[in-house]
Amino acid sequence: MDGLNPVIELEHIHFGYEAGARVLDDLTFSLHEGEKAGLIGYNGSGKTTLLHVIMGLLSPSKGTIRVLGRRIETRKDFREVRRTIGLVFQHADDQLFSPTVLEDVAFGPLNLGKTPKEARRVAMETLERLHLRGFENRITHKLSGGEKKLVSLATVLVMQPKALLLDEPTTGLDEEARVRIASLLAHLDISSIIVSHEYDFLAETAQKIYSIKGGRIEFDGDAGALHAHLHRHPAESHPHRYI
Repeated sequence: MDGLNPVIELEHIHFGYEAGARVLDDLTFSLHEGEKAGLIGYNGSGKTTLLHVIMGLLSPSKGTIRVLGRRIETRKDFREVRRTIGLVFQHADDQLFSPTVLEDVAFGPLNLGKTPKEARRVAMETLERLHLRGFENRITHKLSGGEKKLVSLATVLVMQPKALLLDEPTTGLDEEARVRIASLLAHLDISSIIVSHEYDFLAETAQKIYSIKGGRIEFDGDAGALHAHLHRHPAESHPHRYI
């Protein structure tokens, strides 16, 4: 991504939970315009922690965070970040809270000051974009796991973010829903960090693969190499370097 502006920059980030060891240890990473990064790592390696640090849900003890070239430090700064970067949580029930799909998708635009009519319009346009026309009056908690994941994505995309963070977007989904999510993400023209333990999914949706180990991120190669590796070794299940 040489020559393209960074959307997210993390420099020398340190973070640890009170009762445990340091999770992020002098971590440095950049996501550039148009880049789709896949992030792999063992359970507990800090993948979700990293996304939450970017969004200001967790505060690092050291380090610098920049979004679109601007240093992010205060709560007000992070409120602005959440208008710029969209996070799709691993569990859709953590993201959806309104009675109906339309109310959930329209909530963000309403919160930004759009009129109810404007919020409904952009919400309906987003649902149409995700092939969810007809879902607007569905009861959110009665949706299937795949449908909830798509609606969660709609609540983020309706805000027109500059970057998208997805935490294990295929968790608990059947194959049909997984394929639908993969196709959608592959065609989205937006910078993204996709956390997943499914290598075939990342081969379809990411351009570059990074691993997180020992609290730091390492470049593991391009997704094309990962795709070729999976064809040679379809039973592969352990992350390792591909370059």
